[in-house]
Amino acid sequence: MSDAALAMRSPLQGLALPAGPRFALTEAPPAARFILRGGEGARVACGIAFGAEPPSRLGPAGEGVRRAALWLGPDEWLMIADGADAAPLGEMLESVLDGTAHSLVDVSHRQIGLIATGPAAARVLNAGCPLDLDPRAFPVGMATRTLYDKAEIVLWRRGESAFHVEVWRSFAPHVAGSLAEAARGAAEW
Repeated sequence: MSDAALAMRSPLQGLALPAGPRFALTEAPPAARFILRGGEGARVACGIAFGAEPPSRLGPAGEGVRRAALWLGPDEWLMIADGADAAPLGEMLESVLDGTAHSLVDVSHRQIGLIATGPAAARVLNAGCPLDLDPRAFPVGMATRTLYDKAEIVLWRRGESAFHVEVWRSFAPHVAGSLAEAARGAAEW
């Protein structure tokens, strides 16, 4: 079997994603993704090595150059490295965390990112997400784990009208399809 046959394909292949002036949905570029669990020592050590400090509480994501660390719980973070190869990055992080109680799991193949943009992005997301996405309640930089139409997602506000949605690959077609359906009415908003 050729390497091309083994290449990862997008779970959104063949889906028509919304691309209008009020709302657009695109797939995020490939990234290495890890779930880090651990205490303060693991959080600090990993942040220094990773290049984006995991936040110590719910709120803005820790950001670096093409790196982000999103708080998922008191001892859990989603680490995203755009364009990085997961294997060497994981090895480097494990070596830095050696001797520190932690769990580091590569979830790069488990999930994908979706980019939702446009002036109607918050309203379209609210069609299936129970959070108050008003910028006063969910400001730029805020990230949290939540639900979108019964699928677990991680929602990160990247700009006034730009959101990054992390979703498991198996739920991505459902979430993208539901967002596309909600966006059909965006032209009227």
